[in-house]
Amino acid sequence: MGTISFHGELPKPSTSSSPTSSSTSSTSRTETVNGSHEFKIKGYSLAKGMGVGKYMASDAFMVGGYEWAIYFYPDGKSAEDNATYVSLFIALASEGTDVRALFELTLLDQSGKDRHKVHSHFGRMLESGPYTLKYRGSMWGYKRFFKRTLLETSDYLKDDCLSIRCCVGVVKSHTEGPKIYSITVPPSDIGQHFGKLLESGKGADVKFEVDGEIFDAHKLVLAARSPVFRAQLFGPLKDQNTQSIRVEDMEAPVFKDIVRNDKIVALVSAVMQTDGFEYLKESCPGVLTELLQYVAKIGEHSVISCGYRKEGSLDGSDVNGRRVKPRLQ
Repeated sequence: MGTISFHGELPKPSTSSSPTSSSTSSTSRTETVNGSHEFKIKGYSLAKGMGVGKYMASDAFMVGGYEWAIYFYPDGKSAEDNATYVSLFIALASEGTDVRALFELTLLDQSGKDRHKVHSHFGRMLESGPYTLKYRGSMWGYKRFFKRTLLETSDYLKDDCLSIRCCVGVVKSHTEGPKIYSITVPPSDIGQHFGKLLESGKGADVKFEVDGEIFDAHKLVLAARSPVFRAQLFGPLKDQNTQSIRVEDMEAPVFKDIVRNDKIVALVSAVMQTDGFEYLKESCPGVLTELLQYVAKIGEHSVISCGYRKEGSLDGSDVNGRRVKPRLQ
């Protein structure tokens, strides 16, 4: 039985990571910005004989960021035609260089049969693309737009009036890349909004009773601002009746003053003196640690400096060492 042997080393798998790559994209879009204008010529018979090369012009109208005007030549634009034809042109009436556009000139049938005489770039392929107007005053149109003898016996002339409509489609190109959005960051005044919400009492779901006066509050706001309320209202004690919290040994005006300085601090201090807080100290020492850090962070403007130290300390006793235990109802 033959043997098969291998010579040389097998290739080792590559351990180097392939270089990262990123790709982006953009799109160039070319389209037309369209607009139209209707130009009425009343007293056509009086305009005849004004001379070859003499014209009647419409008001300027804006399309695609440029001004345009319609020019009608009753006796024609070229002397060699000997006033046999009327001429019709559209002209660039504002400053511009190499303005590319599509045009449509229409002599309207006034009999109601919609047999209009139309010369249009729209809706068909152009071998050389859109027409380019080099500068202000450049024109596009027809020297021999219509034979005068035919025009004067046609339905295009009614009550010695002609009606001409011109459509212009200015070619515009732009490149679209990844969109970058900017977001305006609102001012950091959410505390003021919470304060107004507390004062209004709208949506309140917990009450503080102080010296017979009721103060409304919101559980979610309290829990968001205080670890004590978070545990008391949504933690181990959430099954107890916490719809009303009575704060004893404090007058309502004093409580109001404290709330004006820091609404959440005042309420935290009140809850710290309840029987429920005693339970929290024993069952959830982590909450107590977080609370002390919270109070320390407040500093001199906290409830202590607002006069509440005179009523009681953080351990729930007053200055004479007596326990002050507001009751949960």
